[in-house]
Amino acid sequence: MDPMLTQTLLTYAAAMLIGAAVLGGAVTVVMDARGGSRVRARLQGEATPETPRRKPAEALLQGLRRLGDRAAVSDPAQVSVLRSRLMQAGYMNREAVPLYLGARTASLAGAAILSAVLAPWLLREHGGLMTACVVGALSIIAMLAPDRVVGARRAKMEEEYRDGFPDLLDLLVASVEAGLSLDAAVGRVAEELDRHYPNLAVHLQILTREMRAGRSRKESWLGLADRLGIEEARSLATMLRQAEEMGTSLGETLAVFADDMRVKRMLKAEEKAAALPAKLTLPLILFIFPCLLGVLILPAAVRLAQNL
Repeated sequence: MDPMLTQTLLTYAAAMLIGAAVLGGAVTVVMDARGGSRVRARLQGEATPETPRRKPAEALLQGLRRLGDRAAVSDPAQVSVLRSRLMQAGYMNREAVPLYLGARTASLAGAAILSAVLAPWLLREHGGLMTACVVGALSIIAMLAPDRVVGARRAKMEEEYRDGFPDLLDLLVASVEAGLSLDAAVGRVAEELDRHYPNLAVHLQILTREMRAGRSRKESWLGLADRLGIEEARSLATMLRQAEEMGTSLGETLAVFADDMRVKRMLKAEEKAAALPAKLTLPLILFIFPCLLGVLILPAAVRLAQNL
């Protein structure tokens, strides 16, 4: 194919991508402005001098919430899955889903604006191919960045939950064997874990409030397992349900489960220690081994060069 024709096609493709991005951002802004005007009309115009001004952070959250309401997912199953993911990542606010959808829409609009700003310079300096690559990269980053942020926070929270779960079980065993009921023991353990594992303590406090509100113990522990999203919590919820159905002692059951968690923690530490030499092989070869060779060979090479 003729190179000039290829360059022209790439330029047109980049221009179409930029136009679509700018159009999508403009539609989003117009829809948000129309929604804000309707809200202001319902509230009878602008704020009076007696009405306090919102802080910039509050205004930003309000804008993201409105964008999320415009881009709300219609399928209740998808909303439930998204809410579960956000709760596992530590976002337990009831408005977490609209804020997440609003942040994703805002990132796409920001990518569209940035593409429109950079496109003329890229077309003039580097041609259509570079422009198409940059616009495509910005679009991919804008689409994947919110999910990556939520996924990274979710992984961090799951690591904290796994680290604190054996301590949770040990404290539960000690509290139950001291004569406390399971519900009272959970509240006591939540107070003790608040210093070292605050996020896990928050979930335990939610569990305590649910049981005080009348929710059954089985459903409350299953809800805790869903919020934490780790296998240890699901195993504990299943074990408590079976112990309640069969009438076995909760103290003995928790003690056995705590011993199992302690063994698993030790095995995990030994696994990390055993994997350390393999992980150090590449840094040793790339960084330490060349320096060692230089220190050993360089003096001999210098003397050989002087003698020759």
